[in-house]
Amino acid sequence: MDIKSTIRVIEDYPQEGISFKDITTLLKNKEAYQETLDLMEEKLKDFEFDYIIGIESRGFIFGAALADRLNVGFIPVRKPGKLPGEIKSLSYDLEYGQSTIEIHEDSLEKGDKVVIVDDLIATGGSAKACASLVESIGGEVVCLEFLIELTSLKAREELKDYKVISIIEYDH
Repeated sequence: MDIKSTIRVIEDYPQEGISFKDITTLLKNKEAYQETLDLMEEKLKDFEFDYIIGIESRGFIFGAALADRLNVGFIPVRKPGKLPGEIKSLSYDLEYGQSTIEIHEDSLEKGDKVVIVDDLIATGGSAKACASLVESIGGEVVCLEFLIELTSLKAREELKDYKVISIIEYDH
């Protein structure tokens, strides 16, 4: 199956000049969703890790399912104000703005190995912020995995210190 063909592209959303990759059309297609998870799981087979970290919110869709399949824990990285207890936060620049993400300070032990999962990598800002948060609480980032990579935005340069895996590529 051509997974890419199941993703709807919406031009000029959420603002002019942005080519939005809408994964809801992939998700509603059970065969495409299962194959996507199969491909993502296959790419992780040679890595050893304790947890999958999903970045809010679409990273939860793939990250939690992969954690279940691979029999590892799942840790959510959330937007501000969504996690109770002691948290660590980090702000970063987006392709068209700024955002902040948070993680529980006690979600990892020193040396825990993690894979960070999200649906899409554009500039790499959220992924790098997430990796920095993980490292700040003692975790080790084994790799970062994305369903979609926007190659023209050169996120791999931003993430040159990490192993980056993507399933589907778009120029923009």
